[in-house]
Amino acid sequence: MTTLQQTILEKKAALAEIVSSTLAEIAEKVAVVWPDADQIDAQLSANLALLPHCHLLYAWNVNGIELSSMVRASGPDPSWRGRDLSDRPYLKNHLPFKGVMLSSVYLSKYTSEYCLTALQAVRRDNQLLGFIAADFAVNDLLHDTRLAVLHKERWQQFRGDPSVRGTVFMQTRTPSVFDKRADEAIGGLVVLMRKYGVFHSKIHFSSGRCSLWRLDDPYCYRLHSIEEVIDPETLLVYPACSYSKNARTRDTDIIRVLEQFKALRFLDDTIYLRSGSLNIMNDMVGLTFSCDGSHYMPVGEFLERDVSFWIDGRQSAGKTASG
Repeated sequence: MTTLQQTILEKKAALAEIVSSTLAEIAEKVAVVWPDADQIDAQLSANLALLPHCHLLYAWNVNGIELSSMVRASGPDPSWRGRDLSDRPYLKNHLPFKGVMLSSVYLSKYTSEYCLTALQAVRRDNQLLGFIAADFAVNDLLHDTRLAVLHKERWQQFRGDPSVRGTVFMQTRTPSVFDKRADEAIGGLVVLMRKYGVFHSKIHFSSGRCSLWRLDDPYCYRLHSIEEVIDPETLLVYPACSYSKNARTRDTDIIRVLEQFKALRFLDDTIYLRSGSLNIMNDMVGLTFSCDGSHYMPVGEFLERDVSFWIDGRQSAGKTASG
């Protein structure tokens, strides 16, 4: 499971925890008056406000036919009574015979907004009568701090262009401007990242250039040659800035990361680092190798892996050309 998938599941679990008990109570009240559409409307209208961020409540039977109105804060809309909802995305999954289930995000035909639906089974005398559907607009849910999930980064690897991987052993590393002045370039980048507000840097080793993003202007990047990075006069265009207190990467780790980049650049004449990036705000390192394979991982995990790890990875890449 990817980090993104895990985050989505955790957000859904948080929403289910918030609404499940209230939906269960509403279902008990609706079950008493089922299948009287007007009485169902009355119960849904009386309880809509108890569900945070819910903009639509409605009920439908086990055949997917809507019994109630579309109940909104502004009042019930009976125009959809009797409508067949069986083509709705959430009806393609297994429905809950007990409790609550959350749908995937989909585009609502009623509101034309992206939303997800919480489905609550309605039961009476151990018989499934139908379901209550509570719709939540995605935009509204994003503002609820109770649904905030800590995003935990982890190592991810992506294969690149197969044509590049297929010819990787027909190439050798050609020394670049960076290769010739690596220590000076690293020293210049360390100063820019520690004292001049650069929070994200990417080194393009083969072409001898760097892309830099600044805290005071994060939407634009600056492109510099290695000669410019080395030149102390470049500091005149970067305002002095204390190291950000929000940075997740320790300032002492910047040089360790960049030195490791250099080691990977010179690791092998065939499988070598083409570009490396460091973002001190999200504490992530990005690597792209000559075989076009890319890796992204937290700084701490990157620094824990010495050159021997990448030598093993290089040997594996040699067999699969995956990088």
